[in-house]
Amino acid sequence: MKGLVIRNTGSWYTVLTDEGETVESKIKGNFRLKGIRSTNPVAVGDRVGIVRNQEGTAFINEIEDRRNYIIRKSPNLSKQSHIIAANVDQAFLIATVNHPVTSLTFIDRFLASAEAYRVPVVLVLNKTDILDEDDLRLQQMVDHLYTTIGYDVLQVSAKNGTGMDRLGDLLAGKVSLFSGNSGVGKSTLLNRLIPGLKLRTADLSQAHGTGMHTTTFSEMLPLPMGGWAIDTPGIKGFGTFDMEPQEICGYFREIFHFSKECRFSNCTHTHEPGCAVLKALDEHYIAQSRYNSYVGMLEDKDEAKYREAY
Repeated sequence: MKGLVIRNTGSWYTVLTDEGETVESKIKGNFRLKGIRSTNPVAVGDRVGIVRNQEGTAFINEIEDRRNYIIRKSPNLSKQSHIIAANVDQAFLIATVNHPVTSLTFIDRFLASAEAYRVPVVLVLNKTDILDEDDLRLQQMVDHLYTTIGYDVLQVSAKNGTGMDRLGDLLAGKVSLFSGNSGVGKSTLLNRLIPGLKLRTADLSQAHGTGMHTTTFSEMLPLPMGGWAIDTPGIKGFGTFDMEPQEICGYFREIFHFSKECRFSNCTHTHEPGCAVLKALDEHYIAQSRYNSYVGMLEDKDEAKYREAY
């Protein structure tokens, strides 16, 4: 029997079968994917084969080939990965310039990882309704930075509906991952998109202005406009995984563009003479924040450790 994994609570997987049933399933034995050291060998969005048992549950005994996935380094096990979702058409990274602040480093790491696994990303800047003039100017600068690089950017308010029509148009008929730090309003956005959903939301921590986790597991939610939204727990850091240092440049679009003009083919864009990337940085064709994120990812590989993106 074949089906789609629509929920992952850690030990159990809810599988929507091709016949329209939902079956609670577990992994049979020491199930591991070839070539991927992962804390969760089965992910939401996976197509799987299951075998029913007498208790009415099932064992997952097969995972079909994935067309893509988004992966991050496990924060607790530095040599293993955590697959956020599989077989997605696009990802929506929900971010806020304030209440709480989403760091540009976190945004850049997410974008680079999505580039590595061929997942298109839309950057959604939420909470426009509660920003003061300074915050709105900052949001406009963030919008301009990533739009100039070539990413789609939306400025929205889940509370009053600003920009939500455009978001709905982009979601229609596709499998879309929703991700971001805790507290950026991801659950509120999904509640507005899917009437009657009623995902739990929480106020920001008074002490730190950061979000508190309200989503505790990954789940695929059917959308009224067609397609699926994959809701995921808020994440604090985005450690890179399974990237070689020489590959990282290719995941920063504007850095890769200028790297073609470097004097040396193995240029790391950190100190070499004739480096076109450093020249473009000096001439402000590359943003300092983006370059810092690139260097930070290189240092990840050198230090072989997970670094939280704060």
